Amino acid sequence: EVQLVESGGGLVQPGGSLRLSCAASGFTFSSSAMNWVRQAPGKGLEWVSRINSAGDSTTYADSVKGRFTISRDNAKNTLYLQMNSLKPEDTAVYFCRYVKGIVSIEGQGTQVTVSS
Repeated sequence: EVQLVESGGGLVQPGGSLRLSCAASGFTFSSSAMNWVRQAPGKGLEWVSRINSAGDSTTYADSVKGRFTISRDNAKNTLYLQMNSLKPEDTAVYFCRYVKGIVSIEGQGTQVTVSS
C-alpha cells in the first residue's frame, strides 16, 4: 500500500522559511518522479514542483520559482521542499504526490500558514 506522510508545516512570518518532508513507502521511491502540490483555502489543487527519480531534474511553478527548492533522499525514501521568502499567498495545505499511470496519490498534507 502506498503511503505518503507529509510534515514540517507551521505558522511563519512573511519572508520566513520552512522545510517540508514527505516520507514515502509502499512503492519503489527511487524509481519514481515525485511532485509537490498545494491547496489554498477555497481553491483547487495547484501543482508546485516536480523532481525526477534521480533528483537531477526539477521544475517549478512560476509562482514559486527562485524561492522553493525540491529535493529527495532516495536512501531515506524522503522528499523535501525547502521554502524561502514565504509570502501570504503561499498559505495552503501542501501535499506530496505520487503518480502511477493515471492515478495520483497524495498524503494527508501539512498546513503552511504565512502571516504576521
